[in-house]
Amino acid sequence: MPDQFRINDNHLTRRYRRKFFLIAALPLLLAMGAIAVLVTLQSRALAEREIASLEVQLLEAKKEELRNYISIARTAIGATYGNALPEDEDAQRQVMQTLAAMIYGQDGYFFVFDYDGKNLVAPRQTQLINENWLGLEDANGVPITSEFIRVARSGGGYHSHLWFKPTTGEQAEMATYVIGLQDWRWVLGTGIFIDDIRETVAAARAGVEGRIERTFIYIGLITASGLLLVFVAGLWINIRERSLADAQLKQLTQRIIDTQEEERGRVARELHDGISQILISARYAFDLAQRRLTLGDTRASESLAKGMANLTTAIQEVRRISRDLRPGTLDDLGLGPALKALTDEFTDRTGIRTELETVVFRNRLDDEAKTALFRVAQEALTNIERHARASEVKVRIFGHKKGATLRVQDDGAGFQPDTARGGLGLRNMEERVAQLDGAFRVLSSPKGTIIEAEVPLSHLLRPDSALKESA
Repeated sequence: MPDQFRINDNHLTRRYRRKFFLIAALPLLLAMGAIAVLVTLQSRALAEREIASLEVQLLEAKKEELRNYISIARTAIGATYGNALPEDEDAQRQVMQTLAAMIYGQDGYFFVFDYDGKNLVAPRQTQLINENWLGLEDANGVPITSEFIRVARSGGGYHSHLWFKPTTGEQAEMATYVIGLQDWRWVLGTGIFIDDIRETVAAARAGVEGRIERTFIYIGLITASGLLLVFVAGLWINIRERSLADAQLKQLTQRIIDTQEEERGRVARELHDGISQILISARYAFDLAQRRLTLGDTRASESLAKGMANLTTAIQEVRRISRDLRPGTLDDLGLGPALKALTDEFTDRTGIRTELETVVFRNRLDDEAKTALFRVAQEALTNIERHARASEVKVRIFGHKKGATLRVQDDGAGFQPDTARGGLGLRNMEERVAQLDGAFRVLSSPKGTIIEAEVPLSHLLRPDSALKESA
């Protein structure tokens, strides 16, 4: 049997540890998960705004650079173009030579198209010169030449498209700025490849992803540390609670042993001092009656009567001891009649005036609740008899919406509840009620003491499941 209890206890302990770990760890995991998601979303949103702002700033810088290049080109050809007539071929040739010579950087140059789409200047890609490229489009289907002409006719502006990079021969994204030389019906423009901007933006985005990944790692480490802390704390609490439970179990076991020994001592004393003496007296009476009968003494009947009286007293004592151990009235008639018998016997024994008030329960108490409340009343009356020096006791048992309550009130000398709770009687009462998930209260003063024991509604049976409690 102890091994079975230990197995059950270990099973409950494991269940307790699992529940504790889940209760403590699940909110932590949810909170850290929510924090991780929120940090990721906020970081990505902020990073995207910053990257977009960076991209806009870099593009604006490139566009400003293009405008400066066009300004330089216009300055270089301004005198020639400004003094030439619309059909001045020499001036046009001189301008084309000047623009073809203006090469900058690794891939930078100026180009010229006429409004019909014919290329006139392309110093880094000479294969384009004197060819008509009016329908030219990039790999994405974006028109190039026709868009240059449209923008130039409208006064100038920017256009983005793919173009072959002279240094690599591969297509790359280019930002172009064009203006119109309206007297000659020319498109003058230059472009800058902006793939470096895309690389910068991609590098920034990769850096953001790296920071987010590191943040996830940090959050994971923090979560793991928190879970480890929860586990260690749970283990410590479990060990501590187990130690306290073992200590309380030892105390409870010792109190049970003390109670059993006290009850055995009481029964032994009553048997020795009461029934044993009465039976010895009855035997002497019967022995005397036998001798008198032998001698023909007429007083033999008196000895027989005395012996019969002693036997009757012994029978009554046996019944009283049996009733104290477990009153049959409690099982047969219910709590009310058992309390009535208990208070009547208490009044007869002590001479203390006792008033019992019971209320018929709408639901009947189960066996555990009946026994617990009866034992509380029995222990309370025993304490009153031994210590209270009371002249009047009131016992009341009643039901209410929360369950059932037993109240024992006396007008005795009172005591200090905090000090007296170390005593065996009050501890027994409190533990009986605690086993039923009930409430136990003690209020004491020099004018008297009130003891209340309340059992919850769960220990009251349904009306159709049992007979109603007797008053």
